[in-house]
Amino acid sequence: MPTDHDVIIAGGGPAGIAAAIGAARCGANTLLIERYGFLGGMATAGVVHPWMTFHAGDKQLVAGVLQDIIDRLKERGAYKVSSHFGNVHHCFDPEDLKQVELELVLEAGVHLMLHTLIVDTIREGDRVSGVVSESKSGREEHRGAIIVDATGDGDVAARGGAEYEKGRAEDGLMQPMTLHFRMGGVDVPRMPSREEINELYVAAKERGEIDNPRENLLWFDTTYEDQIHFNTTRVTHVDGTDRDDLTKAEIESRRQTWEVVRLLQQHVPGFEKAYLLWTAPQIGVRETRRILGDYVLTEDDVLGARKFPDAITLGSYDIDIHNPAGTGTIIKPLACGEYYAIPYRCLLPRGLDGLLVAGRPISTTHEAHSSVRIQAICSGMGHAAGIAAALAAKGNTMPRALDVKDIQSEVVAQGGILDAE
Repeated sequence: MPTDHDVIIAGGGPAGIAAAIGAARCGANTLLIERYGFLGGMATAGVVHPWMTFHAGDKQLVAGVLQDIIDRLKERGAYKVSSHFGNVHHCFDPEDLKQVELELVLEAGVHLMLHTLIVDTIREGDRVSGVVSESKSGREEHRGAIIVDATGDGDVAARGGAEYEKGRAEDGLMQPMTLHFRMGGVDVPRMPSREEINELYVAAKERGEIDNPRENLLWFDTTYEDQIHFNTTRVTHVDGTDRDDLTKAEIESRRQTWEVVRLLQQHVPGFEKAYLLWTAPQIGVRETRRILGDYVLTEDDVLGARKFPDAITLGSYDIDIHNPAGTGTIIKPLACGEYYAIPYRCLLPRGLDGLLVAGRPISTTHEAHSSVRIQAICSGMGHAAGIAAALAAKGNTMPRALDVKDIQSEVVAQGGILDAE
């Protein structure tokens, strides 16, 4: 039987969680559908760690639901502010995060469906009116006044016929995938410098012991004294919306992981007794579809720190493009202390009503996407999308017809930040 809700959120990652809580706090009857048995998306299923900066200098740019999550993590001793490469990063424990996010979603009154995969979109004319799911309970239709696509890949929008782009303009290649993993039992005080470890890595590549296109090892500290987190595997020429490519990427990234583990144990001081603590349940996907919306955010908008009158969240993360074809990473930072805004129009897919897109598939260029894709910014745009969806449902109107000032007012009322001056 169809299930009717004011707002349906597809995907329980950073954007989807914030959207569901934001909508429910507006009084909307809200359904959140997630394919795993836990929430968190790339933070827990991909264990993408740590959170990149959501500050411009000492000015915080994203709060709202994200701040609620951070406060709960702090209460559990599961959060730490750290610094790498001169930048502030935010370490969290993935298991605590699963529980914190679950508690916040349930406390908000969200109806939650786990172990449920969205397989199709219900469209009536130009309006998206629901989704179709598959689970142990079989195939079901879920109809809602407003749908929020927070799948990370724009699955609902794409299956509903939305226009989208993939990859960079010259060849369509997308940023590489990375399987995150963590080493336990590390004698951290004995670890060499980052430069010395990378010299050992490069030497191992030259000896043929490492077959990985990444130019160096990328690692971060954690909330535990004897654990080091690695974001260093790299699988190129793959598409995260293709089953066979995902299979190939999982196989290749796990091969790369064990190469690095052996290198660390055999050649890097401090890792002699270390062990592979875990690998992420799934490979981390940086980029797939970008749903074309009423506005396309560009690299110039990001690096120019452009502010928009219909801003719904803020960001300051670098243009950060891992080479889709192999070695190298392009980093272009904003000017010190600067930040940009994401306009509401980027969440509105062209030619479709009843649907908002939140998270990394919003309407951007390949270059701008490399900045907006980080989890804190996704949380901020998800929060705004959930609020907009609730306001549209309560007003019996479409998201495009809303007065953005009403959305902005509710974002701020729920603790969001739209002006960091």
